[in-house]
Amino acid sequence: MHVTDYELFEVPPRWQFLRLETDTGLVGWGEPIVEGRPGATREATAALVEDYVLGSDPTRIEDLWTTMYRRKFYRRGAVLYSAISGIDQALWDLTGKHRGLPVYDLLGGPVRDRIRIYQHVGGSSPEEAAASAEAAVDAGFTAVKTTPTGPVRRIASPETVHAAAAYVGAIREAVGPGVDIGLDLHGRVSKSMAKRLVAAIDPHEPMFYEEPVLPEQTDALPEVAAKTSTPIATGERLYTRWEFKPVFERGGIDLIQPDVSHAGGITELRKIAAMAEAYDVGVAPHSPLGPVNFAASLHVDAVVHNAVIQEQILARSGTPSYLTDESLIDHEDGYVELPTEPGLGVEIDEAALRAAAGETDWSPPDWRHDDGSLAEW
Repeated sequence: MHVTDYELFEVPPRWQFLRLETDTGLVGWGEPIVEGRPGATREATAALVEDYVLGSDPTRIEDLWTTMYRRKFYRRGAVLYSAISGIDQALWDLTGKHRGLPVYDLLGGPVRDRIRIYQHVGGSSPEEAAASAEAAVDAGFTAVKTTPTGPVRRIASPETVHAAAAYVGAIREAVGPGVDIGLDLHGRVSKSMAKRLVAAIDPHEPMFYEEPVLPEQTDALPEVAAKTSTPIATGERLYTRWEFKPVFERGGIDLIQPDVSHAGGITELRKIAAMAEAYDVGVAPHSPLGPVNFAASLHVDAVVHNAVIQEQILARSGTPSYLTDESLIDHEDGYVELPTEPGLGVEIDEAALRAAAGETDWSPPDWRHDDGSLAEW
């Protein structure tokens, strides 16, 4: 079996799919994307496929990954890693289909039968956020995640801190102590404000603080962690085991959130998770993307003992799935079952995908502080 052709599809809301076809007729799917930069990811993916994947045996995943990463002198970067990630997913999908097994069976077999997921909630006021969280719990979720702040100045007023605490407090009051609340600070606060925010919000007992500082400032995580007993999470904007290595070594983190479409695919995510286990750190893969990304994450969750919870947005109203069978996102008591079909276990609706394909214009908002300077989103 060898790869004979490929196609790339850019689709709303901000996703990109890779279709790899083989001489046997088998098709493998991946999601190579840097959100907001689909053109760059498309060009990088096409170059890697044409240079190394076309004509190759897709079951030689480790060799192909190593070649894509090491063959050229210049490496690293979100675009390159995301292109490798999407290709890697498609290679695993093809290999699983070729062997007639789910990907997790090729990785040693599952250590669990299902994985807990959480739902994103929010609103422009504490009351709206509380109502959104209640709706998620009514829909069967036992964990939610929200972002409790808007733009935050480097040294913000007490009002900003009090507002964030009130926002989280309203959610906690609405859902009670039996529901976990993850908090995403989105890297939009300085280490100075992160320390003040965690101290103010801690009484509401969140599940974790995600990206309390920017990925460029991970050396500050131990300082922030010293101010709270709540677990610290990071990693959606870190790539490969080499970028996670110093984060593990410095400490101060309890949960990593690598993205299977950015950090190096299934191949690399498994290795990052193994490193995390050695440092007693849990894994909660980042996945605000489409069904291939979500399915690929589930296969890693299946075989990683330190997997804690899985992000997803496919169960959110209005989010397209591009699936012919949406049982992948069926959830009960806050859990989804592992896929059981060969490969990644997703059947893409190619007609819907082709109908939706075209250039997307998603971009983060242009936030500005009162003085006109750029604010982190």
